[in-house]
Amino acid sequence: MPYQVGTAKAEFTVQEFKRRESLIMKLKHRFLTYGYKQIRTSTFESYDLYTNLTGTVNKDDMVKVIDSSGKVLVLRPDVTLPITRMAAESGAAQNELRYFYIQDIFRSTASAGTKESTQAGIECLGNNRPETDAEIIHLAIHNLKDLGFTNFKIEIGHAGFFKSLIAPAGLTTPEVEQLQTYIQSKNLVEMVPFLQRLSLAEDLRGAIQAIPMLYGAPKEVMQQIPSNLLDEEMRKNLTNLAEIVDLLEDYEVGEHIVLNLGLINNMNYYSDVIFQGFVEQVGRPLLMGGRYNQLGDHYGVDLPAIGFAFEVDVLQEALFHPGQLTEATNEPTLLIIYEKSKQREAFRTAQLLREEGYIVRLYLESTDVENSSPDIQLTFNDNKNTVVDGTTTKTFTTNQELLQILNQVGGA
Repeated sequence: MPYQVGTAKAEFTVQEFKRRESLIMKLKHRFLTYGYKQIRTSTFESYDLYTNLTGTVNKDDMVKVIDSSGKVLVLRPDVTLPITRMAAESGAAQNELRYFYIQDIFRSTASAGTKESTQAGIECLGNNRPETDAEIIHLAIHNLKDLGFTNFKIEIGHAGFFKSLIAPAGLTTPEVEQLQTYIQSKNLVEMVPFLQRLSLAEDLRGAIQAIPMLYGAPKEVMQQIPSNLLDEEMRKNLTNLAEIVDLLEDYEVGEHIVLNLGLINNMNYYSDVIFQGFVEQVGRPLLMGGRYNQLGDHYGVDLPAIGFAFEVDVLQEALFHPGQLTEATNEPTLLIIYEKSKQREAFRTAQLLREEGYIVRLYLESTDVENSSPDIQLTFNDNKNTVVDGTTTKTFTTNQELLQILNQVGGA
């Protein structure tokens, strides 16, 4: 079935392609240093994979083809869903899985025609810890810094906040969709009369009307939330967000974090923290992601997961001076185990080692990491910091001493 390529640029000059490959190489290198392994999914997927699940890609936006047997297929409209299915059906979901991909996706809309775009993203499946959420958001920030961006923001919200707040309103699906549109665009001019036409309690109407304004510095936004309307689930969700923000402060990237409780993602499979990234050069998000803990339920497995994807075309548009970065290969895997009291020190060391090109995996001491098989293990506790390489154990007090030890044992 022939189709017209829409707004995404499908052809590149030699120089444009060289810059694009340099950009992708930088993303790939950073994904590798966080312990992610590259995979790919099929270009053609079963139409039923998406239509049997609600809250995924709109079926009208899919590019459909028919194979020789008459089966309806679609050109890959999303990567998260096939990766989740693959992990669930393979039985590998019993362990923590870290995957990254660089693949094209295809969507069709009435306004833009068929659009082919490239996504570079990661998926971490198999755990549900705020430390993982924070590390993945930090990875996105690390990517942006690698690319030379300095003035950027990561907006963080929660998929359950909006749903929980409007639940008592008893709105119809069209009313919810209209309200989401107003919130996403911060269109108070039309949102206020829309809410006035609905039969709502005054305090609930006021709380919903305030959602678009719950945006800014995390601590300030938390203070603006109407506590009298928060149920137990909403308090739990906000506590989770606060934990993630605190962890990001320990990563020392708080200046890039904005809390946006009006953040709504059109993929309804997101269950918990959601986020998107903006740079000053373009006015639309160039990365989006979040936690989707219930998607594995459709395949009969408990598979909590979180991920994000960069829109490579938007990244390329935003970049003025893409640099050069070669792909890291064959570096040893370093496993860092830390006590809570040594968390900030462990985060700083992990950041330094990744900048040096090491593959680093970071875990709180109480975390079960039996399935990990590191080449070298680092331990941070109140008594001492150690490096274990095979049967050899050495202690260190500074990162300079650590780097000297790693060089001696054949590091990067």
